[in-house]
Amino acid sequence: MVDTPEKSLRGKVAFVGGASRNLGALISTTLGEEGARVAVHYNSDSSRAKAEDVAAAINAGAGEAFAVQADLTRVAEVERTLDEVVNRFGRLDYSINTAGMVLKKPLTEISEEEYDRMFAVNSKAAFFVMREAARRIEDGGKIVTILTSLLAAYTGLYSSYAGSKAPVEHFARALSKELFGRNVSVNNIAPGPMDTPFFYPAEDDDSIAYHKSSAMNGELTKIEDIVPWVKLLLTDGWWANGQTIFLNGGYTTR
Repeated sequence: MVDTPEKSLRGKVAFVGGASRNLGALISTTLGEEGARVAVHYNSDSSRAKAEDVAAAINAGAGEAFAVQADLTRVAEVERTLDEVVNRFGRLDYSINTAGMVLKKPLTEISEEEYDRMFAVNSKAAFFVMREAARRIEDGGKIVTILTSLLAAYTGLYSSYAGSKAPVEHFARALSKELFGRNVSVNNIAPGPMDTPFFYPAEDDDSIAYHKSSAMNGELTKIEDIVPWVKLLLTDGWWANGQTIFLNGGYTTR
């Protein structure tokens, strides 16, 4: 019989994808405050300084961290990055991938290049981060991927965004089943539209008002409302497995 996983984050090792800003940054610093060791991933040189700031904040507190750059759409870079995590910290306990890309556009206007890019970032990268995390993760580990509540919406204009996130639900179901016997749970979190700079460039005043009106209290989802659920899945919520959890104030339900 496999023992129940420990519920403390102290000393655990986490890879956080897309961690230089917004939700990924807050997840990273929250884990660091709990004494975790965190690999703070960023994609491009333009994000380096922010990722290093996140790592510095963790190192100044109870945790330990380093910033690591990688294009997660390239499998060799995913492999290198997670190898670096294990080499630096000696293990991998958690993989939390927040990296993603949004496109709001009529399906009839989406180019082949846009389609390929959306699926590379939102689907392929998620798949191979999950694969490489599963190959390295300790018994009792956790794998979490951030998706979108648009998976439960009946709407236009987000075909390539929600469509490229949708396969990750099936990746999580399959991987969670394949890891039975190790107490490694694999789940997704699907936030509503989040009040971050990631959201606004794709929207106008009318659509922003609509998104707000569709959730409880007329508000967008805040990253501060998502992080406690990430922490829950890593600790007391370990029994959830193969699930996609919609966190959106009632924006969509399923």
